[in-house]
Amino acid sequence: MAGEQALLSTEIVNRGIEPSGPDAGSLTFSVRVRRRLPDFVQSVNLKYVKLGYHYLINHAIYLATIPVLVLVFSAEVGSISREELWRKLWDDARYDLATLLAFFGVLVFTVSVYFMSRPRPIYLIDFACYRPDDELKISKEEFIEQARKSGKFDEASLEFQKKILQSSGIGDETYIPKVVMTSEHCATMKEGRAEASTVIFGALDELFEKCRIRPKDVGILVVNCSLFNPTPSLSAMIVNHYKMRGNILSFNLGGMGCSAGIIAIDLARDMLQANPNNFAVVVSTEMVAFNWYPGRNRSMLIPNCFFRMGCSAVLLSNRRRDFRRAKYRLEHIVRTHKGADDRAFRCVYQEEDEQRFKGLAVNKDLLEVGGDALKTNITTLSPLVLPFSEQLFFFSTLVRKQIFGGPEASKPYIPDYKLAFEHFCIHAASKTVLDELGRNLELTEKNLEASRMTLHRFGNTSSSSIWYELAYSEAKERVKRGDRVWQVAFGSGFKCNSVVWRSLRRVRKPTRNPWLDSIDRYPVANL
Repeated sequence: MAGEQALLSTEIVNRGIEPSGPDAGSLTFSVRVRRRLPDFVQSVNLKYVKLGYHYLINHAIYLATIPVLVLVFSAEVGSISREELWRKLWDDARYDLATLLAFFGVLVFTVSVYFMSRPRPIYLIDFACYRPDDELKISKEEFIEQARKSGKFDEASLEFQKKILQSSGIGDETYIPKVVMTSEHCATMKEGRAEASTVIFGALDELFEKCRIRPKDVGILVVNCSLFNPTPSLSAMIVNHYKMRGNILSFNLGGMGCSAGIIAIDLARDMLQANPNNFAVVVSTEMVAFNWYPGRNRSMLIPNCFFRMGCSAVLLSNRRRDFRRAKYRLEHIVRTHKGADDRAFRCVYQEEDEQRFKGLAVNKDLLEVGGDALKTNITTLSPLVLPFSEQLFFFSTLVRKQIFGGPEASKPYIPDYKLAFEHFCIHAASKTVLDELGRNLELTEKNLEASRMTLHRFGNTSSSSIWYELAYSEAKERVKRGDRVWQVAFGSGFKCNSVVWRSLRRVRKPTRNPWLDSIDRYPVANL
């Protein structure tokens, strides 16, 4: 019971002056009880730490043998003079030339195998984020007013959406398709394809222009869109539009939620490792009109309030000569899937309501499930990115807790993730999620700025939101050479995925960026 209460938070809400009833004319208040994100840093499971240290263990032979060999060689060389060393090398070479040649042959072979077996570096050349036309902008007041005029919602549903919007952290300049606010049925294949063409081709046109490559140069194409999956696929639509080459390796990922963008990056990385001298394009998007819910189920009305138009396109390369013009190098990808748990599987679920309207139901367990997935993900990621001092404290406290048992036996050490990353791109799902993540990871408002401002300016653009956040940091000219960028996203399934990039150069203010017309007005205070 105590553990359950710890996940709840209370909030006193001023309901204003009661217009009627026994309390007419007086101020009334209500107590709102919310489920909080679990304090996952205080309950880290040791088995997930082992996943992160698995990488270090695989390379333990190098870490253990190389220092020993260096010490032995130094001791041997240090015991004789320089003249004796050269005389010994000359004598050995003259009388045992075969041994010497064999030694060098083995050395060259070993070094060659080592470098050939190393994964190819994956470079991020550049990326583009689509910004819709200004005529598609909509404020929160206009949203409610046009929703009322569309005749699709009753007053109770409108009032519920109004309350959600007021506390959402979303601003008055987000974008939605015009058709969703008409009386027409907008969840059609025609409207879905029209929106897909607009946002996807808009992002790709900008990407090809910025990177100065032809569509035919692309050898790998990965597209992810969770809820709109037509036939032919979106990837086929892109190949057809740009007349890409016939041997392109194309993939279309569907139904994987807001974290699918990182899954697409992971797939593109694997394909680049297997196909040298190639470009890969990753497109991440979601269709708003096709998934618009016109019913009365409150859990299905929530996505209407948060999801907005958006699309990102990323160009990756495994060509070493692209190092000079690339912005970032891929460092790590860590994926976590909690789908084996029924509660996690059902917390974000597409289904039909009592009126047979299709919608995306958001369960009240979402925060708790998301916290558990994120706990697992960052525990696995920590040994790969944290400085050695942080790893030592983190690991020792976990082991001490496992040995002595009980939460009071040893208070867990909370790693300082600000020492591992300079830039945080946390999926802009909602203000509540960002608040709880900031509290649990002890992040500053500066760390959360890109995520909060993206939510305010563009809303929740699903899997592309982490790229709008990175675009924000670039527009502010904050990305310097050597900086590490952590992108983390979570979505239905339930999944939590992380990707870490390292900046290869200082990123100057881009000439094409979705923030250019508004960056001077950000950050906005009191969100």
